[in-house]
Amino acid sequence: MKINIISVGKIKEKWLIEGIEMYKKRISHYSNIELIIVNDESNDIDEKRVKKLEGERILAKLPPNSYNVVLDLKGEMLSSEGLAQKIIDITNYSSSTINFIIGGSLGLDSEVIKKADYKISFSKMTFPHQLMKLILLEQIYRAFKINNNESYHK
Repeated sequence: MKINIISVGKIKEKWLIEGIEMYKKRISHYSNIELIIVNDESNDIDEKRVKKLEGERILAKLPPNSYNVVLDLKGEMLSSEGLAQKIIDITNYSSSTINFIIGGSLGLDSEVIKKADYKISFSKMTFPHQLMKLILLEQIYRAFKINNNESYHK
């Protein structure tokens, strides 16, 4: 199994980097995991153009025959147990490679959303995309703990 987290923009905050690295290391005991960062675009240009350019960079990073999950406010909300089951279902019936895709500060281009096999929402609230990476990694780690009947999830 391989998990890719494809996201826009580098993270500068030390505390976020440390948290992301901690969960990446924890997940690596269960799955091959790679964090793929594409450059963000300056917000000095038109919003639609920003999303298009960032979207092209994301699409270029999608491996063939993989399962694409986009984080989208219009996606389905799952419990932690639901995400754990979704990961099992994807690997059993669709692909051994899962791409979780996080857009930039303006969101995702429609072409990226069209490539989605599944859309997930973590909340009706909007979170900074940098923080969302940490939240996503924690939930993926929790899913592996649930799927392996290990203590962590309460």
